[in-house]
Amino acid sequence: MSQTCALCGTAPASAYQVAPREDEVMLCATCMEGVTAGPTDGPHWQCLNEAIWSEDEATKVVAWRLLKGLGAAWANDVLDMAWLEPEVQAWAEAGVSDVPEIIHRDTNGAVLAQGDSVVLIKDLPVKGGGFTAKRGTAVRNIALVPDNAGHIEGRVEGQRIVILTEFVKKS
Repeated sequence: MSQTCALCGTAPASAYQVAPREDEVMLCATCMEGVTAGPTDGPHWQCLNEAIWSEDEATKVVAWRLLKGLGAAWANDVLDMAWLEPEVQAWAEAGVSDVPEIIHRDTNGAVLAQGDSVVLIKDLPVKGGGFTAKRGTAVRNIALVPDNAGHIEGRVEGQRIVILTEFVKKS
C-alpha cells in the first residue's frame, strides 16, 4: 500500500522535510513541485482549504506556505480564516521569504544602505517645510523607506524629509 499526499490525498507520495524542523510530510508529485518550485494558481490547490485545518502541524505549515505563495484572492481568504498556534506560525514563516528584497539605488545606480551619506544633485522644494533643499547639500545617516525603493529619509535644515533616490548620489 503506497502512502497518500497529506495535502490532496493523491497516491503515490514521498516524504518531504519541512524545514527548519526535521518533521516530514507525505506529498504527491504535484504538491512536491508546488513546494519546491512555487505554486501556480489552479484547481489542484483547492485541497489547501482543508489541509490548513489538519491536526498535523507539518501539514498545516506546508499548506500555509503554499497558500502564501499562491497569492490568489481565494488563497488570501483562506489564510485570513486560518489560525495557527504561535510556534507553528513562526515555523511556517521561517521557511518563507515573501518580502521581495527592495534595493535602494542613487541616480548613478549605486546601492544605498541605511546610515549612508548622500548629496542632493538638484534643488528640491520641501513641501510643508517652507524652504528649498539646495543642490550639493549633504544628507548624512539616511534611512531607507522599507516598502519603496525610490524613497529615502534624511535630515535637511533640521527637518526630517523624504527624498526621491533619483535626486541623490552616494558620497
